[in-house]
Amino acid sequence: MPASAGFKPVRRAAVIGSGIMGSGIAAHLANAGIEVLLLDVVPAALTAEEERKGLTLQHPAVRSRLASGAIAKMAKTEPAPLYDPAFAGRIRAGNLEDDLQLLGEADWIVEAVVERLDIKRNVLALAEAARKPGALVTTNTSGLSLASMCEGRSEQFKRHFAATHFFNPPRYMKLVEIVPAEGTDPAVVERLCGICEKQLGKGVVIAKDTPNFIANRIGTYGMADTLRQIERFGLSVEEADALTGPAMGRPKSATFRMLDLIGLDTLLHVLDNVRANVTDPDEKAMFARPAVLERLAADGRLGEKTGAGFYRKTKKPGGRSDIEALDWDTFEYRPRRTVSSPLIDAAKAAKGAGAKVRALLGADPASPQAAFAWETIKGTLLYSARQLGHIADSITDIDRAMKWGFGWELGPFELWDAIGLEQSVARMRQEGETIPEWVADFVAAGHRSFYRQEGGRRFYVHAGSYAEEAQKEDELPLAALKEAGRTVFTSGERA
Repeated sequence: MPASAGFKPVRRAAVIGSGIMGSGIAAHLANAGIEVLLLDVVPAALTAEEERKGLTLQHPAVRSRLASGAIAKMAKTEPAPLYDPAFAGRIRAGNLEDDLQLLGEADWIVEAVVERLDIKRNVLALAEAARKPGALVTTNTSGLSLASMCEGRSEQFKRHFAATHFFNPPRYMKLVEIVPAEGTDPAVVERLCGICEKQLGKGVVIAKDTPNFIANRIGTYGMADTLRQIERFGLSVEEADALTGPAMGRPKSATFRMLDLIGLDTLLHVLDNVRANVTDPDEKAMFARPAVLERLAADGRLGEKTGAGFYRKTKKPGGRSDIEALDWDTFEYRPRRTVSSPLIDAAKAAKGAGAKVRALLGADPASPQAAFAWETIKGTLLYSARQLGHIADSITDIDRAMKWGFGWELGPFELWDAIGLEQSVARMRQEGETIPEWVADFVAAGHRSFYRQEGGRRFYVHAGSYAEEAQKEDELPLAALKEAGRTVFTSGERA
């Protein structure tokens, strides 16, 4: 949904919850020139420093300590959440008991508390009681049900309620998934799109109120499937990361480094959320907890935050650090190995994500590395196609979500085009895969790609035909313009 040219900007906002996401969102709102109220709960106990100062639990500095501490931490956080440290002056600290009435001054209230349905419901009840008429209220949930979250709220509240799922860190990650609830006013969705795109500089996709929305739904499926395939083909952690990183047009963090950054406990939570809220037995099985994750989590090896996960960094004499990788056979760590093979080298040498993936898939299918690459890509493509209409109505929203939220160079449907839609569907059928009906019908009708370029414009498959892709105001469709032979800019004739 494109932002309206005449959208109404936000001047004052409130963020409830001063943790990593809440403080990051507050910082980025301040970056955009918005005055922000940051609220959190009143602490239940004094810190040692507060006791030394002779403060009590009733002292204002203690009561708003969580929010004020989060603001102070912004100057020391890396990467920096604020464009300029002085922008912290745009953020006011408070607490949910003494300053609740100040929510009535906000044009937009963002709930960003812990991912627990009962706590979010309580906070939204407080927000409803304090908000002014017409104020927007959004939740920053990463995948909880909006329908369940706003149970008991008034119809007027529900018209102004939606999810705005920012990705961490909010200043740097482009994606914001906007998720309307059942009763959300379309004008509110349009305004939220305008705020996020025009004021905050974000890329917006519209998701449906389904478990984990778009990017985390597909990304989590891909990670779980990668774990299954690595065991199937007997690859090492390093081999899998060499194949699922830049060689596939994805970030250097690939799969296992990304899992360590996310936190293995976080991934297990997301897997559980999907599995508990889908009804299809096959899909439940797709989101089963991988045994390796459960074993690492039981050992307290949760990734970077605990110092060890699939990789471990060890300090050596002289201050040097070594990176070790998990050995699947012993479940101990060994020195990380540099991975090289003709297949990986060919993918690295290819120019562009499409060419890289074609190099991976064009190798001998008997090669474990090539077979692993094909199976992981195939699974993601089929799963993404099955989710169209369930998690999002547009393939462009799915593709953009994966590019902006996970750093993929090509979204699933763009990638499918790059490897050849007809040929890959034929191979999938030969391997006994069930092709989603809409994809099978589309190919049977003679179409060869989900996207096509024409006259500098881009079209995508929609309802069995093609619809023109809405052009974002801040983006230039360079590939389409180049194909059409159009000039974007010229400096004039050279002498």
